[in-house]
Amino acid sequence: MNIALLGFDLQGRSAYEYWNRDGNSLTICDRNPNVVVPEGADSQLGDGYLQNLDRFDLLVRTPGLHPRDIVAANPDALDILDKVTTNTDEFLRVCPTKNVIGVTGTKGKGTTSTLIAKMLEASGEWVHLGGNIGIPPLELLKNDIQPDEWVVLELANFQLIDLKHSPHIAVCLMVVPEHMDWHTDMQEYVTAKAQLFRWQSENGIAIHYARNEHSSLIAAASPGSKIPYMEAPGAKVIDGVITIAGQQVCRTDEIKLLGEHNWQNICAAVTAVWQVTRDCEAMRKVATTFSGLEHRLEFVRELSGVKYYDDSFGTTPETAIVAMQAFEEPKVVILGGSDKGATYESLAETVARSNVRQTILIGVTAPAIERALRAAGFSNIQTGAQNMAEIVAQARSAAQLGDTVLLSTGCASFDMFRNYKDRGNQFKQIVSEL
Repeated sequence: MNIALLGFDLQGRSAYEYWNRDGNSLTICDRNPNVVVPEGADSQLGDGYLQNLDRFDLLVRTPGLHPRDIVAANPDALDILDKVTTNTDEFLRVCPTKNVIGVTGTKGKGTTSTLIAKMLEASGEWVHLGGNIGIPPLELLKNDIQPDEWVVLELANFQLIDLKHSPHIAVCLMVVPEHMDWHTDMQEYVTAKAQLFRWQSENGIAIHYARNEHSSLIAAASPGSKIPYMEAPGAKVIDGVITIAGQQVCRTDEIKLLGEHNWQNICAAVTAVWQVTRDCEAMRKVATTFSGLEHRLEFVRELSGVKYYDDSFGTTPETAIVAMQAFEEPKVVILGGSDKGATYESLAETVARSNVRQTILIGVTAPAIERALRAAGFSNIQTGAQNMAEIVAQARSAAQLGDTVLLSTGCASFDMFRNYKDRGNQFKQIVSEL
């Protein structure tokens, strides 16, 4: 088979290793003309890397490459997208077990996927966790997955937009506008998420957030059973207790994860795990001990009576909103970054009513956020920091005894940092050295 690997990043290298076998001829196609390819491999690099792709039998798309770019570079190949697959789609096609749970949504995917995996493990199941979190999908195949084992995949719109296979259990968390710089519009974003459900069988299970219209619409693409959470028959909160089918899992004041939004994530996980096992004690053990993933409301340190939290993973206004709502005490909040096409009115209104002492605005979106804040009647604004050391210095100067300093920018990081991890790691390092 004549195969083109479109993009040679982490997943592209995984694809090369997977498809590099007898009978296949591989060509690496990448925008970067200087990308290092394996010795002896054919390549098509630079600006024309997507041209003349119709000569291949199979096209393996890297997640960050939008399918429309493939079409635009091959206008005479009307069926070009029929040849496209991805690491995720190939994994779902060949996975040795049908016990697969896929999790999507705008935020909370990593936390919920981890909760599901840990709850299943606590109940005695053997679980493989991958996707955007942990191990790339095709790498999981090296783990000798058995038919009775479980796989949990965290999946974003980039992996889902052209998916042709669905997991047995699919979960959709809250969905709000994101990646509008990559998608044509919100409809395309929602449609991409719906691919996770579209190819389920009638025996499939579609779990969705009952209070989010987009989530319910996405799950409706499934021909299988639809189960909401935060209302029956899924898990929900009743009088401060997470409950499912009349069984109590835990009290919300026992949960280690910060913020009421994490009650939603736990309810989603409990609803998914309930389809596998009714072991409430296993669910309780995880819900009351798991304290979260790195860069998700991660406690860094307390200094001079001020607590510092890293929520760098939050890259939308909605995630900054729920992060602020997780703390009742006065806050110094660091907002701003690169532009993903979001609007900031709701964020500004939340700042104005959420006991925020000071905002530190950074990045190219700082002027737009400042305009929204002032329109909402909030004027405790500081700008001008050019690097993380200056950002932390401004926040430390503004904070008072009993305050929380919160890095939850509501924006992507790419104007000042390599990615959200780099942003969070710099914040943690500088705070730790104060």
